[in-house]
Amino acid sequence: MDINGKTVLLTGANGGIGSALAKQLASAGATLVLVGRDESALVRLRSTLSAQQRHHALAYDLQASDGVERLLGFCSTLPSGIDILINNAGMSDFAFVAESDPDVERAVIGLNLYVPIALTTAMLPGLLLRPEALVINIGSVFGSIGYPGFAVYGASKAGLRVFSEALRRELADTAVRVLYVAPRATQTPMNSSRVVAMNQALGNTMDPPEKVATAILNRIQTGRWRALTIGWPERLFVVINNLLPGITDSSLRGQLTRIRQYSRVPASAAGKHQSDSNFDKRKIS
Repeated sequence: MDINGKTVLLTGANGGIGSALAKQLASAGATLVLVGRDESALVRLRSTLSAQQRHHALAYDLQASDGVERLLGFCSTLPSGIDILINNAGMSDFAFVAESDPDVERAVIGLNLYVPIALTTAMLPGLLLRPEALVINIGSVFGSIGYPGFAVYGASKAGLRVFSEALRRELADTAVRVLYVAPRATQTPMNSSRVVAMNQALGNTMDPPEKVATAILNRIQTGRWRALTIGWPERLFVVINNLLPGITDSSLRGQLTRIRQYSRVPASAAGKHQSDSNFDKRKIS
């Protein structure tokens, strides 16, 4: 797909992956509708983009009751319409289930799964009218591998992965394509200091967001729509987890003590409902 001249709706635009995507898409000639919760960050981002005057910055909370409706209202005013929808907005929570906050659980499932489903459903009639169109859903490798401390986050991304796969098959006889992207750990503000410290302790590679954005643009431009898992050996781990899950079980069991060390509470407090921060401090992009 040729990005030049396309209009792209990008949620979570002021996050790490979102900002990197915005810069690369703008350089490739796209017109961007940038959506996020931080208006000043969106305005700063727009000022860094190629041909900044053609882009739009919208500070909308997509979890608000009227968030998706307001966004659709704006998009209906665009003479060009939307060619590409990128559902990138998301939030993460690093907590074992026994110590998880129900309010945060609802927010994670809402933003990571319900919002992209609702936005895609609402945008689909317009996308089907385009000569060619694309929906990109940004997931996670944890949507394919159940990882301790990320049960709820992983569940939200697993749901998004299956939604994307089914939607891609539903639209196979149309001009709308669907791409699910599963990055591994990425250097973004969405990761708390505890997550960064855990990844360093375990030797997990964290990709710069620019690497993720480049991989996504490559898929768009080459027209390959099968699900994309970014990173090696993570791609291998996904295959092993599907075929020989016992190997993954044993590997993660060996890491469990260290993972718990960086989680919300120590093992001795497991089972007690605690939180290291309130909902408003959750990591959102």
